[in-house]
Amino acid sequence: MAATPAWRYRMGMQVDTIVRIIFSVLFVGTLVAGVYLFKNFERLLGADPQVPTDNAGSRGLNKVQVVVIWAHAVAITAAFAFFG
Repeated sequence: MAATPAWRYRMGMQVDTIVRIIFSVLFVGTLVAGVYLFKNFERLLGADPQVPTDNAGSRGLNKVQVVVIWAHAVAITAAFAFFG
């Protein structure tokens, strides 16, 4: 079992609890944003008639980038909320 750092004794466990609450709210917000994103995926990331150089490859790359960034945001907020 790892020893508790000395700063946690000085500041109390309130800091740890506050950080977990903040990241739990951020985690839920990230999940809600993901649901919104996937419900409106085609409207937000679909073809744009105003951009003539937009092709399937560039749209696919944009979609992958958005999903990867969202997945990392979920993983980071979950790590701090549940294992922080």
